[in-house]
Amino acid sequence: MFHGYLPTILGGALLTLELAVLSLVFALVAGLAGAAAKLSRSMLLRTAATVYTTVVRGVPDLVMMLLVFYGGQMVVNHVTEHFDLGYFDLNPMVAGVLTIGFIFGGYFAETFRGAFLAVPAGQLEAGAAYGMTRWQVFARILFPQMLRHALPGLGNNWLVLLKSTAIVSMIGLSDMTWLADQAGRTTREPFLFYLLVCVLYLAMTTVSSWLLARLEKRYSAGVRAAEL
Repeated sequence: MFHGYLPTILGGALLTLELAVLSLVFALVAGLAGAAAKLSRSMLLRTAATVYTTVVRGVPDLVMMLLVFYGGQMVVNHVTEHFDLGYFDLNPMVAGVLTIGFIFGGYFAETFRGAFLAVPAGQLEAGAAYGMTRWQVFARILFPQMLRHALPGLGNNWLVLLKSTAIVSMIGLSDMTWLADQAGRTTREPFLFYLLVCVLYLAMTTVSSWLLARLEKRYSAGVRAAEL
């Protein structure tokens, strides 16, 4: 039915999932840093974080991907020429992780900022009054409650991030979208292979939604419905 391309496209699906997970890790780190900067007392940090989130919201994902891929290649070429290190190609996987992680780090920053602000300040003050260190207050009081508030937004952004991995096909990464495109061109049955990619993405997002629902239920244990 798939002219022998099914194993290849399934391998591309694993690469897509790997790209999504690595991008998620990068985005979480960037998002926490962005949220901390936005909540900082430093005007410089707040301004930098605001510029970051503004750029992310204002520039299309595909344009950002092409800028990072081709602009990054120019930077690499300049550095290698300056130090006489030879020629290096920017890996499409690296460019994809950096770009998607950078983009969704901006969205995560806003999610984390709102979640941090949702935790009552009185609880943090009570923890300090009991003699807890700042790290203990963060680990035992602030972070668990912040995560409960952030999970719905993080879950929605993860689903969008997972679907956004399709843009890496524009820079030649052999993900399942790129492989489906090549298979469709070869067999002249593009609809069949794009439909397969659609089903695979739907399966990934469905499983993700189920896992996220269980995670939200776990972190909401003991919380009254009126407080959610």
